[in-house]
Amino acid sequence: MPTFFSKRYGLFRNQAVRRELNSLDPFHDHQRMVHLLTAYEFPFDITRSLEFALLHTFASPRVSKLLAYTGEFESHGQKRYDDTSRLISEFMESGYDSEKGHRAIDQMNLIHSHYKIDNIDYLFVLTTFVIYPIDWIQQYGWRRLTVSEEQAFFYFFLEVGRRMNLQNVPGSLYDLRVMKTAYEEQYVRFADSNRKMADSTLRIIQEWFPRYFHQLVKAVFTSLMSERIRVAFGYQRPQRWLVYSINTIFWLRKWPLRWLTSEPYPTLIAKSRFRSYPDGTPDIESIGPKGMF
Repeated sequence: MPTFFSKRYGLFRNQAVRRELNSLDPFHDHQRMVHLLTAYEFPFDITRSLEFALLHTFASPRVSKLLAYTGEFESHGQKRYDDTSRLISEFMESGYDSEKGHRAIDQMNLIHSHYKIDNIDYLFVLTTFVIYPIDWIQQYGWRRLTVSEEQAFFYFFLEVGRRMNLQNVPGSLYDLRVMKTAYEEQYVRFADSNRKMADSTLRIIQEWFPRYFHQLVKAVFTSLMSERIRVAFGYQRPQRWLVYSINTIFWLRKWPLRWLTSEPYPTLIAKSRFRSYPDGTPDIESIGPKGMF
């Protein structure tokens, strides 16, 4: 049985999590390492980084045109977000070798099988799901990832890619970054479908807040984008003072989080809220576009 940790005095981080992470091997133990990073160390940061990873994929017209054609994000944006989050959270929490992890990846493959998606586009999406959590935490996290933790993310999604039947998956984190850069230089550029998908994503996030916060949400949204994807979406450059303010807030956030955490310990799917499913966490096999099954 895996070990579960509790906060100290209901408020302080349990240093036993770091000690276990430091004792693990990223090649053999990456499923456990990703679980510890997701459920204890960086639940907020990993969730936000994967949201931006998904957004980043819309900067490729090869990806955005298909999604715009299906109309799923425009018509059922929150459900599409919840379904994606539910499946990815499952195999990151449970591990891809677990019974639930197998089911989540099988369901994801089943949904994707209804569309014609080239291997190179699958690989691009995979690169973002490895690189975004690493880069986000290195910039905004309360501590930096170790080299072993970076490798754990790589080996984890390498295996997920293999279970998705992807071909020619890069064999190292360095090669994965090279491939991502090469894809972006060739394919990432402005298109109306990019903007349509970005606007749909922005509306999803805005609906989480009262209406008088919507303009602020858009400003923060664009400030956290890289220049490359901002241009690919056709968004205006955010004002420098806003970018500086956001970076300052994230920098100040780091200090108390070194010792304290308000996140559930551990942060698990059972404790998560899926807005499209008010009756509770949806079953894995019930996830997917309406009318597909």
